[in-house]
Amino acid sequence: MNLGLSLPWAAIAVGTTVGWLGGSGIYTFVYAKGASYLSNDSAVCVNCHIMREQFEGWTKSSHHAVAVCNDCHTPHDFIGKMLTKAINGFHHSRAFTTGHFHEPIQIGPRNREITQAACRHCHAHVVQIIDAIASPHGKDALDCLRCHPSVGHLH
Repeated sequence: MNLGLSLPWAAIAVGTTVGWLGGSGIYTFVYAKGASYLSNDSAVCVNCHIMREQFEGWTKSSHHAVAVCNDCHTPHDFIGKMLTKAINGFHHSRAFTTGHFHEPIQIGPRNREITQAACRHCHAHVVQIIDAIASPHGKDALDCLRCHPSVGHLH
């Protein structure tokens, strides 16, 4: 077996593959404005045309003056926020690239829990009173999004 001839070809194949994947990744990151997703700018959400209605609804909502998309749709700790952005970014890019997503767009169970936690975080003073008085089953019995489905995105 002559390793001297096969080793350069293996190195070329690996190098070509790494170069192609790296170049494609960089191109996609630049084309899709990847760095913008690390910011708190709500305008980033309309990088995907499917989110235009939600963005426009937010600009008309009461939350527009006090919260950006990340305040309601990502956890408030740095690691949780970045992890959620990574998970959602992967799922959103896959769904929009393949065209496999529900229209109108709907919030999933994991992201609904995050949004529910954000409601409770920002409105803790009111929620504590409601939980104590109105909910004999504890805080989980009250679902902010059930009664206030369009507060963040006025429809």
